[in-house]
Amino acid sequence: MLTTKKLTKYFKGLCAVSNLDLNVGAGEIVGLIGPNGAGKTTVFNLVTGFLKPTSGEILFEGKDIVGEKSHVIAKGGIVRTFQLDRIFHSFTVLQNVATASHLYANIGFWEATFNTSRYQKKNANTWEHAREILQFLGLDDRKDEIAQNLSHGHQKLLGIAVALAANPKLLLLDEPLGGMNPVEVARTLGLIAKIKKRGIGVLLIEHNMRAIMSICDWIVVLSFGTEIARGLPDEVRQNKEVIKAYLGAGEHA
Repeated sequence: MLTTKKLTKYFKGLCAVSNLDLNVGAGEIVGLIGPNGAGKTTVFNLVTGFLKPTSGEILFEGKDIVGEKSHVIAKGGIVRTFQLDRIFHSFTVLQNVATASHLYANIGFWEATFNTSRYQKKNANTWEHAREILQFLGLDDRKDEIAQNLSHGHQKLLGIAVALAANPKLLLLDEPLGGMNPVEVARTLGLIAKIKKRGIGVLLIEHNMRAIMSICDWIVVLSFGTEIARGLPDEVRQNKEVIKAYLGAGEHA
């Protein structure tokens, strides 16, 4: 589904990502890990069109998407979350997800202006779609709650719900477990596993190593923008370069 070939990004002579080859298939969870400053979020920004690579290829379903606008890439099926959730804090939970659903409902200007029957049907479908997502994520009982009143863990889940409203084929999750307690972590991991079962590919950045090792099919490890290891969770866990990056150079990344 997603393939990068020799993906490279320089910032004023500093190499943030170097010759990265990455593959994520449908219904596959790939972990992208490494110390702070390793280049993980830069990879997300490159794949989603927020940044343009210095060199290399980014292929999605066989199509080169380098140079595409971020909204075009999102509409094509690559959707991301952020470390700091971008939600409308004064909206209800349902309104947040419905707003994201409307962005991809293909409602025409004149349809909305004249409140046509076609518009009414599309509008009803977007609200129903939003309710289905909340039920899927276990947030349906909080649909009328103002977003800013949610706990940190539920705000994180709402961020995932908003991303799912865009009907992704590939979901990029940037530290979805950050700040969660053990109960919330377990629940969110279960939901990510359910997302995988829907055939959605997941590229996951996360610092919770126990969680990463428990849920990922494959793991790629970066240090200072360069891949230092990849493989199954057990292989990565025992890799000497990975241990060194986290316990040695990682302290200064």
